[in-house]
Amino acid sequence: MSRWLALAAAVVTVVAGLGVRLLWDGPFAKYAGDALYTVLIYLLIVLVLPRVRPVWAALGSAALSWAIEFAQLWEIPPLLRPLLGSTFNPPDLFWYVVGAAVACAAHMTVRRSYSDI
Repeated sequence: MSRWLALAAAVVTVVAGLGVRLLWDGPFAKYAGDALYTVLIYLLIVLVLPRVRPVWAALGSAALSWAIEFAQLWEIPPLLRPLLGSTFNPPDLFWYVVGAAVACAAHMTVRRSYSDI
């Protein structure tokens, strides 16, 4: 995936995350936000490593999301709480995997469509 495509997808992901939080409330918005957070991490991995295999980017983004979630078991500095959160929530772990899987599937679809050209 090209860096420009990854960057554009990252911008769309941030807009989608903000839109979900603006338009909805409750569990849907929270868990959609969790999944989109992992999608953004996935896209940042692809932005830095454009030749990364989708499965490795998915594993990396899910692992980083899980690491951030487990870090919430300890004290997160107040300055970082808006970005990293502050409360451990076990269901978030599932939604991070969902986000990584959706990003991986989309990435493989894009790679396949480019290889057909």
